[in-house]
Amino acid sequence: MPNLNFMTPEQAAEIRERFGTPVYVYDERSLRLAAESLLDFPHAYGLTARYAMKACSNAAILKFFDRFGLQFDASSGFECERAFQAGIDPEKISLSSQELADDFTRLLEKGIHFNACSLLQIERFGQRFPGHEIGLRFNPGLGSGSTNRTNTGGPAASFGIWHEHLEKIRELVRKFDLVVNLIHTHIGSGSDPALWQRAAGLSLDLVREFPHVRTLNLGGGFKVGRMPGEPSSDLSVVGQPVKAAFIQLYEETGRKIHLELEPGTYLMANAGSILTTVRDIVDTGQKGYKFLKLDTGMNDILRPSLYGAQHPIVLISGPGQRGEQRENYAVVGHCCESGDLLTPQLGESELLAPREMDNAVVGDLCVIEGTGAYCSSLAASNYNSFPQSPEVLLQENGEPRLIRQRQTLDQILQNEV
Repeated sequence: MPNLNFMTPEQAAEIRERFGTPVYVYDERSLRLAAESLLDFPHAYGLTARYAMKACSNAAILKFFDRFGLQFDASSGFECERAFQAGIDPEKISLSSQELADDFTRLLEKGIHFNACSLLQIERFGQRFPGHEIGLRFNPGLGSGSTNRTNTGGPAASFGIWHEHLEKIRELVRKFDLVVNLIHTHIGSGSDPALWQRAAGLSLDLVREFPHVRTLNLGGGFKVGRMPGEPSSDLSVVGQPVKAAFIQLYEETGRKIHLELEPGTYLMANAGSILTTVRDIVDTGQKGYKFLKLDTGMNDILRPSLYGAQHPIVLISGPGQRGEQRENYAVVGHCCESGDLLTPQLGESELLAPREMDNAVVGDLCVIEGTGAYCSSLAASNYNSFPQSPEVLLQENGEPRLIRQRQTLDQILQNEV
């Protein structure tokens, strides 16, 4: 019997019967446990736990985390609007965006918190809101990630204000009589715990530069192991040195700094799977490969093609005896694209890495695990005109609930003129 992350094979079969494939499935119990773990992060003088909604922005997920007391990190004005429509209080939303939209004034007047991510953003904020409080997102000069594409710190990353621009920042703060009340840093996704803790120390050094700062936001980026044997960050361990550093700052300066965190992957990654069906099995001869073709692909899950990311893939065999036979399969998607590869080599999105799996037949149910974060929200939507797949929340009572319908072709075409 296959070992699935949070579903039983019977539940997977039921979900396919009711909603078809491909379909995203999120597990309510896993979401709850992750939220509880984040809220227990060691802290000295208060904690605000935010959810980076870019990881998966379905309204049902936002409402679930809101009920647990999490607040929210938005990466665009559109994400703010999406949170508003889900019923999220604007004061629970923090905006840190690569692009400051023309209508940012309206968002701020609703009550969201704002972190300037460039010198220009400080200036635009100051022109509109002189004398107000402002948060600053810095690039602390250090980055980390599972690949360069998930690294958001250091000289090769455009995120945040370069830490050496302190004097330029001070000039703008004085010019517009601004009060810096929050420092924000985020060094990347899948960060090494030691590097994450080092970045926390660099961030506290930035806090020292601004006497009115009350809050330090250290972002997220905690390592989440998706594959068997791959380690995950233990937040109770990662947080202890950070808590100690906050206490040391207080002992040196008398300043009690409030901690903010805003992970996405940590909360969502292993709380989601994609159910899909084997549509075809082809080969390229004895010296080639045997390919398992699924009815999903980069239009639903782009991470393997983009990063060479690894996801567990589990076959659920249909009726009949298969014996003990195993096969090596390169698993591919249904898009007409050579890069639509679900089993790449680690970190090498262009290279095939076949996996030994149960002997498959067309029609088998296949489960791609670890797909809760940056899959439904980060996908090559409508490539080859495939519709967006539905999303289902598996409730703690075992009942699956539809939280996004399958897109129709008419919906894909409705904006064409």
